Amino acid sequence: MKKILYTFCLLFIGVQLFSQSRYFDERYIFTQTYVQPVLANPGAIGGSDYHRLFLGYRNTWAGFEGTPRTFALSYDGEIAPRLGLGAMVISDTNGALETTKGQLGLSYTITSPENKVGFGLTGEIIQHAVSAGVLNDELVGDDVLISSRLDGNSYFDVSFGVFGEYQEKVIYGLALPSLVSSLINSDTDPTREREFGYLVQLGYRYDLPAYDMTVTPSIMVKDLMLVPFHVDINVLGEFLDDKLSGGISYTVGADERLGFLIGARLDQFNFYYTYNVSRHEFQQYNNGSHEIAVRFDIGRKDKMMAEEEAMEK
Repeated sequence: MKKILYTFCLLFIGVQLFSQSRYFDERYIFTQTYVQPVLANPGAIGGSDYHRLFLGYRNTWAGFEGTPRTFALSYDGEIAPRLGLGAMVISDTNGALETTKGQLGLSYTITSPENKVGFGLTGEIIQHAVSAGVLNDELVGDDVLISSRLDGNSYFDVSFGVFGEYQEKVIYGLALPSLVSSLINSDTDPTREREFGYLVQLGYRYDLPAYDMTVTPSIMVKDLMLVPFHVDINVLGEFLDDKLSGGISYTVGADERLGFLIGARLDQFNFYYTYNVSRHEFQQYNNGSHEIAVRFDIGRKDKMMAEEEAMEK
């Protein structure tokens, strides 16, 4: 009975999602956006003095069959003065639903003595499809509707973002995902009126030199298409020239969840692990959500090295 209910739930969700223009505008699949803002905001592309190569994996509701699994690979860096380039590939499976996204973005950064702000634009091709393996399920068989959805739908999206820092303390950002969205294979899907969505981020960095640490509380407000309104409340602590980090986050709204982050950096190599647990009843049927990410900061220099070079100049 459990297997039957599970299969019908997946089929129902898959059909409902495809019957709508888009199955969600959840652009922040990873919960580490307060550490990796480029995952959610095109304005953060090329915002560092070094190039960043990111590889991430997320297992949502681990231990329960067919739950979401997400892989992401991204690069961003400055390719010319004030001009940044970014690229990202995401593969996501959720039961019988498969999503693949390829993204290419550009940003332009304006720097003044007190403010640094980047304006970014991304073009994305997103493919939503039903897994061919679903036809092997005896409860599905040769279902005509499911078979017609195997090729899925493809979209071209344009997203815009602004991300900046004021006096190296105030962190702010605004992202408009799917600001322009066009269905590529328009003969296979009914039209749907777009809903305006946004991501707003605001934080403040407290430097505590006596303890060689930095504490950054922040919030991210999310109002996205087909996703209930919710807010992430985060606190990130970084120690020993950012070599160690720890964070805690709490989501209010759509999914009341509590998350814990630990991180470490060795020269140009960064490692992050996040564990999230939900307050919803479904939590008793899974082992929470696990997120692992590694990032290579190509060309990054420690604060001491940067200060020595600045003194030499």
